Amino acid sequence: MKIEEKRSGETAREYAYRTIRDNIISLDLEPGSPFNDMEMSQHIGISRTPVREAVIQLSEESRIIEIFPQRGMRIALIDVELVEEARFLRLVLEKAAAELVCDMAGEEDLAWLEENIMLQEFYMERGSSGKLLDLDNEMHRKLFTICKKELTYNMCQRLAVHYDRIRSLSVAMVKDYKIIEDHKKLLQALKARDKHLAVDTMDKHLNRWMMNEQMFRAQYPQYFK
Repeated sequence: MKIEEKRSGETAREYAYRTIRDNIISLDLEPGSPFNDMEMSQHIGISRTPVREAVIQLSEESRIIEIFPQRGMRIALIDVELVEEARFLRLVLEKAAAELVCDMAGEEDLAWLEENIMLQEFYMERGSSGKLLDLDNEMHRKLFTICKKELTYNMCQRLAVHYDRIRSLSVAMVKDYKIIEDHKKLLQALKARDKHLAVDTMDKHLNRWMMNEQMFRAQYPQYFK
């Protein structure tokens, strides 16, 4: 399990929430595995109460942790219906964001996106799936920042955890350059202010996981509901 340092100004509950959520997305906390809040508090180095509060929040807002009264807790299995719901939300919002970015992106924004994609290629070649996923997240967040919809992005993240576990499987199992090619094509559309191409590219990009679903199920059947 990966434990990062507590950020400046971050409360104990926020730190616990971020740490648990990140490890769920990365699959270091595996789908279906038992979860013990006391052990987690010891790993993180904080008291049990903020960990418990973070667990309740994750359970209520996304159902990613299942709580069984008197029996314990576990990390939820991958539920394809919830993955699809998260994908649907991202698809609606990110297609709209891409269209807005065509009008609002400045040269510095486009240069930032181009540099990010170059770094994605660098880490893809080196098999650094964690860093690649971080860069992918930063790129998608940047689109919402450009069109001044950061609160919308943050709202979307509550449900996105289900979709993000599939993305972790994708970058770990499939050296899929099509993902980066999608990003390049999206950048070209943004530079050309071509809203139709930007929306179409985003649509195809966010639907790619379905092409690999059966492969994921075959290799990790214990992960799926």
